[in-house]
Amino acid sequence: MKTIKVVAAVICDSPDKKQKIFATARGYGEFKGQWEFPGGKVEPGETSQQALVREIQEELATKIRVGNLITTIEYDYPAFHLSMDCFWCEVEEGELKLLEAEDARWLTKDKLNSVKWLPADVNLIAEIEKSME
Repeated sequence: MKTIKVVAAVICDSPDKKQKIFATARGYGEFKGQWEFPGGKVEPGETSQQALVREIQEELATKIRVGNLITTIEYDYPAFHLSMDCFWCEVEEGELKLLEAEDARWLTKDKLNSVKWLPADVNLIAEIEKSME
């Protein structure tokens, strides 16, 4: 099975308090309308952090600061294996503009399960909950 290496930005309101995180609804493809953390594929020669900065600039027209690795999610979709490095991030410059997603929300800890997450992202939610206030 083919492995696809991706990165995800868990953008939070404050790296210290983490009261809200930013999630987007997929605007295309098989999982259109389901929720995820913004990010994308790691290109050859890029580190995960470099890929994340590039992807967020492309998807949200925003410069982010990449923080600590939360976890790496390994998930088998029917057609491929996903390996996803997930990082805490914060907005460094600009405003989050939806260039690819169809919707977005800032979610508090008690609202994390109010959206339908993509299958691989479900595994990340428990890790995020541990760090949120």
